[in-house]
Amino acid sequence: MELLRFAFERRSELLLATRQHVWLTLVATLAATAIALPLGIALFRRPALARAALAVAGVLQTVPSLALFGLLIPLPLVGGIGARTAVVALVLYALLPILRNTLTGLRGVDPAVREAAVGMGMTDGQLLRLVELPLAFPVILAGVRVAAVISVGTAAIAAAVGAGGLGTFVFRGIATVDHRLILLGAVPSALLALVVDGALGRLEHSRRPLRTAGWLLGAVGVVLAVSALGSGGSGRTPVVVGSKNFTEQVLLGEILAARLEQRGFAVERKLNLGGTSLCHAAVLSGELDVYVEYTGTALTDVLKRPVRSEPAEVLAVVRSGYEALGLAVLPPLGFNNTFALVMRPDDADARAVRRISDLARTPDVRVGLFGEFLEREDGLKGLVATYGLRFAHPPREMDLGLLYAALQAREVDLVVGSATDGLIEARGLRVLEDDRAYFPPYDAVPVASQASLARHPGLREALESLAGRIDARAMRRMNQAVDGERRAPSDVARELVNTKPGM
Repeated sequence: MELLRFAFERRSELLLATRQHVWLTLVATLAATAIALPLGIALFRRPALARAALAVAGVLQTVPSLALFGLLIPLPLVGGIGARTAVVALVLYALLPILRNTLTGLRGVDPAVREAAVGMGMTDGQLLRLVELPLAFPVILAGVRVAAVISVGTAAIAAAVGAGGLGTFVFRGIATVDHRLILLGAVPSALLALVVDGALGRLEHSRRPLRTAGWLLGAVGVVLAVSALGSGGSGRTPVVVGSKNFTEQVLLGEILAARLEQRGFAVERKLNLGGTSLCHAAVLSGELDVYVEYTGTALTDVLKRPVRSEPAEVLAVVRSGYEALGLAVLPPLGFNNTFALVMRPDDADARAVRRISDLARTPDVRVGLFGEFLEREDGLKGLVATYGLRFAHPPREMDLGLLYAALQAREVDLVVGSATDGLIEARGLRVLEDDRAYFPPYDAVPVASQASLARHPGLREALESLAGRIDARAMRRMNQAVDGERRAPSDVARELVNTKPGM
């Protein structure tokens, strides 16, 4: 009952996500069928080539979905941020079942039937069109059915590259540890898979498949038309605002979007995109116009420069480095979101740990962290070297949204979070002192493409109006409103923009 009430509150957002999910599934399935069906027919009488094609399609299905999205993003024409990359990935996943079933169905036609058709004087084309394909139709359709269900499930992952869909709720729910959001994405996705499977199953077993197919194609046409109408805008080119995939970043993306909408800009949101490298690549390529970065991250992880401790110096170096890349680093928003090593107070007291250097005496600490921290220049490797740490257990890598839940559940003893995480204060956790000043300053700054600033008059001024308006306390409070109070990031962001003096 609570989930239904929650879904009703988010009904407009849910309808938009469902429409995006259906669009991705339909386009991918139709495109995969248009590729795999003719390919299967062409390879039917070429067994060696057919085996090679099936092997290639099989290998594509073994690639993890997130890895495939990541591989596609930098590629020209088929890559980038958004639905295009998602559709290409879904098509690649859907090829194998359709191709395999096309070959299986054609090979399963009784040789005696073929001989009879040839004896009646049919050409190869007539034999295929009038005998082989009709008899193989149920098997081919079964492959399309499997491919469509696979596409429904995999389309949920497409939210990670800004393609929208029901997966946006799942990613947001994981980031905020909100089971309602996870279910809001997972349940409709499962129901959609059942509907697709049932509809194609009815077509597969229909006595009048052409008539049933006509009804289904009509329904597809309606959905596509509604999607096309729903995607129509005001005619203005929108400013594309992005964010990484954790609560604070989504909030900052919503704050930028709300500020721009307040100033009259049309805005397209591409939030929950993943880590630093993904957002940086997107703004470089023009897929994003603006997102919020942290100066320490830009210095070490993007520009690969040595760690510095003076905030103004770091900002100057980052601005200079980004300017050479065609990017503008705008004035800081007002808070420093440095990394924080966080423990449960009782465990920290029992181990006599108050500073990061104290961890050198407790090698049995179990560490939980997000994957990017393992690879960053200002990440685990440098931290271990600076403090001379040794851990008896290898760090457990997990999604950012699961770190504090794992800490509270005592599955880990120490997590790498952020100083402005709302759950630190809400759950009474302890932040260890960075007594050797390992971490550089991480001032939050909007990063925009210089081409975007030129293309959208007034964009720079709108973004600069946020300078110094968000301090660490306000950021913690907003993070807690989302993580602890389960409020929607968009509502929290609009509240800040509409009520804070000077905004």
